[in-house]
Amino acid sequence: MSEILLYAGVLVAIFVGYNIGGATTGPAFGPAVGANVITKVAAAGLMSIFFFVGAWTIGPAVVDTLGNDLITDSDIFTLEANVAVLFFIGGALFIGNYAGVPASTSMTAVGAIAALGFATGELNVGVVLEIAIWWVVAPVIGFWVSGVIGRYFYPQINAWVAIESKRGGEPMLSLDRSGLVPRVAYRTGSGRRQRTGALVVVVIGCLMAFSSGTSNIANAIAPIYGAGGLDLGPLIVIGSIAVAVGAFTIARRTLDTLGNDITNLPLTAAIVVAVVASAIVIFLSLIGIPASFVVVATMCIVGLGWGRATRTTTLSDAARGEETAVSIGALTADEEGERPPEIGEESAADIPKAADLFDPSTTARVILMQNVVPLISTVAAFLTFRFVPLFGF
Repeated sequence: MSEILLYAGVLVAIFVGYNIGGATTGPAFGPAVGANVITKVAAAGLMSIFFFVGAWTIGPAVVDTLGNDLITDSDIFTLEANVAVLFFIGGALFIGNYAGVPASTSMTAVGAIAALGFATGELNVGVVLEIAIWWVVAPVIGFWVSGVIGRYFYPQINAWVAIESKRGGEPMLSLDRSGLVPRVAYRTGSGRRQRTGALVVVVIGCLMAFSSGTSNIANAIAPIYGAGGLDLGPLIVIGSIAVAVGAFTIARRTLDTLGNDITNLPLTAAIVVAVVASAIVIFLSLIGIPASFVVVATMCIVGLGWGRATRTTTLSDAARGEETAVSIGALTADEEGERPPEIGEESAADIPKAADLFDPSTTARVILMQNVVPLISTVAAFLTFRFVPLFGF
């Protein structure tokens, strides 16, 4: 019976890894794909490589400690319970991925494990509250930091890099296989600053993929490893392969949502979002908080779009109730040395609708689903562990 449960647990862990690949590729490489720097296939390839590197190097430490703090008695982590926890994590993430919304794997996993602890009376409430507070504070910080950058500093940054994305055409970066050794090729006609900006946003995406590997591999394999089913090395390889499959398949939906649907991201904006989100995620990891970079990255995109949308109105005008318009003047500075426009200087002749930069309906759907998916995992796990006698609690 235990051998059958082990095989079932590995299959469920693969399912969880598959959905982690779908959920985390969008936040890491959605800005780069949305700005047409790289293709979805290239994003999936980079996600697979750097996720594995993070999982293999730093991931084992996270796997070893995932279940020690949330639950006071580790004896309740039986093989049956761990298989059930993985099932709830994978099922909830699949719902989010099917809806095209990259839900937080950390929130979903912590919710399922916390439900197990609550149902058995072994939940460490203090640790859960600390994590929950940071999960609320971090996205708010990301929103306002990105909003301030979008309103006050975006034109200056854009003037430095002067990057213009070309959707639907040739990507900024591609792999040239014509020679003996493949090399990175740039889009024809791209300038030095465009090339630099493209490399920056891809490198930051790789950093976020690495960060995802260090923490999210535990969400897929820690329960099986904790139950003593398999050695850690093979589990990391199995989990990383499953993540890669998810990145190449179901992640296409989340890449569209974060790269195109929420806000119209030129490459400069993609760089801002990636820098702010990755900085917050790294900070959370350093203080030992499971990093919900899906939510942080999404709120950074929302905040930047909102900040850009307020560029045409000064604070004094807003205080007098004057209408706020959205100008593309704050988004373009194509010539080196061109003076960035001041707030309120943009011409009304080039003012598009606010929805051209920021889609409120898509944003509302993303934020709703990012909270619903962990809730599904938590509630389903609690009801099962509390009322189903199969687990013997």
